[in-house]
Amino acid sequence: MEEYEALEQMRRGQPVLAGSPGHRVMHELAQEALKITAELNNAYHPPEEIRALFSALIGKPVGEGFSLFPPFHTDCGKNITVGKNVFINACCCFQDQGGVAIGDGVLIGHGVVLATINHGFQPSERGDNYPAPIVIGNNVWIGSRAVVLPGVTIGDGAIVAAGAVVSRDVPPNVIVGGVPAKVIKAVPDTVSPQRKIC
Repeated sequence: MEEYEALEQMRRGQPVLAGSPGHRVMHELAQEALKITAELNNAYHPPEEIRALFSALIGKPVGEGFSLFPPFHTDCGKNITVGKNVFINACCCFQDQGGVAIGDGVLIGHGVVLATINHGFQPSERGDNYPAPIVIGNNVWIGSRAVVLPGVTIGDGAIVAAGAVVSRDVPPNVIVGGVPAKVIKAVPDTVSPQRKIC
C-alpha cells in the first residue's frame, strides 16, 4: 500500500487492522515523524527554521503567520493541516493519523493532546486502529493540558478550558471545561477589561 492510500484510508475513518499493509505504512510514517521531530526538538531553531521543519513534517507549507514553540510530538504528521496565524505552544502531542484540521487564528496551549485514534475494545483487537478526524474551527483557543478525542469538531470562536477532556463536538462561541468537557457559558461578546485600550 502506498503512503497516500494509507493516509486517505485513515482520513475516511476506515479501520487499520494490526499487521495490515496500512498498519505497516503507519509505522513507516511514525519513523519519518520521529526523525523530523528529533531535529525540531533537540536544538535551537529560529522561527523560519521551525516553520520549514514543521512544513516537512506535515508534507505541505504551513499557513502564513504560523508559530510553534518546541518541543512538539507526533507519530504521523502527514495528516495535519494548519490555517493562517496559528500558534502551538510547547509540549503538544498530535496523534493525527485520522486527520487534524486546524483553522485560522487558533491558539493551542502548553501540553495539549489531539488524539485521532481509538483501539479495539477486546484484548485480541487492541492492535487494531480506528481513526476519526479532529476539526478545529477558526479563532479557537485550546487551554493548557486539554485533551481532544477522536471525531471531535470544535466550532469557530470556542474556548476549551485548561485540563478539559473533549469527547464530543463543541458548538461555536462557547467555553467548555471539565472531564468530560461540558458547555460552561457563551464566549462574552464584549472586549474583556484587560484588553481595553485606554
